[in-house]
Amino acid sequence: MQQVTILGSTGSIGISTLDVLQRHPEKYSVYALAANKSVDTIFEQCIQFQPAVAVMLCPDSAEQLEIKLRKAGLATAVQSGMQALEMISSADETDIVVAAIVGAAGLLPTLAAAKAGKRILLANKEALVMSGALLMREVEANNAILLPVDSEHNAIWQCMPVGDTQQYHFENKGIRRIILTASGGPFRDWDIDDLDRVTPEQAVAHPNWSMGQKISVDSATMMNKGLEVIEAHWLFGVSSDKIEVVLHRQSIIHSMVDYADGSVLAQMGNPDMRTPIANTLAWPQRIDSGVEPLDLVKAGRLDFSEADFARFPCLALAYKALNAGGTSTAILNAANEVAVEAFLNRKIKFTDIARIIADVLEGVQSTAADSLEHILSADQMARKVAQQQMRKLCNH
Repeated sequence: MQQVTILGSTGSIGISTLDVLQRHPEKYSVYALAANKSVDTIFEQCIQFQPAVAVMLCPDSAEQLEIKLRKAGLATAVQSGMQALEMISSADETDIVVAAIVGAAGLLPTLAAAKAGKRILLANKEALVMSGALLMREVEANNAILLPVDSEHNAIWQCMPVGDTQQYHFENKGIRRIILTASGGPFRDWDIDDLDRVTPEQAVAHPNWSMGQKISVDSATMMNKGLEVIEAHWLFGVSSDKIEVVLHRQSIIHSMVDYADGSVLAQMGNPDMRTPIANTLAWPQRIDSGVEPLDLVKAGRLDFSEADFARFPCLALAYKALNAGGTSTAILNAANEVAVEAFLNRKIKFTDIARIIADVLEGVQSTAADSLEHILSADQMARKVAQQQMRKLCNH
């Protein structure tokens, strides 16, 4: 029996993970659940899965949860704050950590899990985007296992020549390029001149996937894919010029690996996050995920087209930050988080997201990303400058 800690249990990945876990009670139990403020949702999860610990990042939410749990007669211990997240991620009782907290808040507990040598199912992009070299160093130094839950990276990983060891070293394996597929989001067919009038409601209405608001906006701007390019660089040791993005509107092929002999291996499946979750939970075995089998006849066709940097400037900015190196990717991520939040709160236009990120990349000096202190300092400075740029846009 393996015990699982889920960071971000009330989000879409966390909910999908619990759906897979409940299908295999003989294999997995839940040690800890963690969320930010969604008290009612995590309360219901605690009733069903009865974890030993529940952590709320928000202290007030932790107090509310404790009251509800005690009234219900549950013995689940309630803790709050970042330190508590790090504790459950590195606890002796934890075998598997599902890192699904959105944003920079997921960085420290993911690092804690790596230092403790855990099996990490990584759904948090920012941990690699902000501190790829640092996280991979900790994973290898402590014999942790890092498995990608993102559908694209999980697809790549399944198509890679992966053995039981040396998971992250693919030099001299005959790999010519990695091909990341992207749906293109809800505005892939819009006239570029019309993107100024995009509303938050339109931006979060993804055509293929059910995701949280922030990730949905990132998909609409293609920053989501840009962050995945950065992740792929660190996960698979491939330079940016060997990572290609193509639009694939059906979201059936989740990504591909092109080999020197002309073979292109693709991982296919219905667009459901339970597939990569089940794959990483059970690797190297396979278990039922609850996902419907892919019906190729019903799908009918697979379309591909170029990812246009003019339409998706955020994708170009991600490549720029990756090539610049150092803390540039942490700066990119911080600026994007501030800009997306401002857009969702109707303070800026959809097209202002890329403008703010570009200004912050120019305005904040990149330094070596060789310590957590440097990375977090760059993150904070980028957020400050992004707020300044946002206020300038609001005043015009």
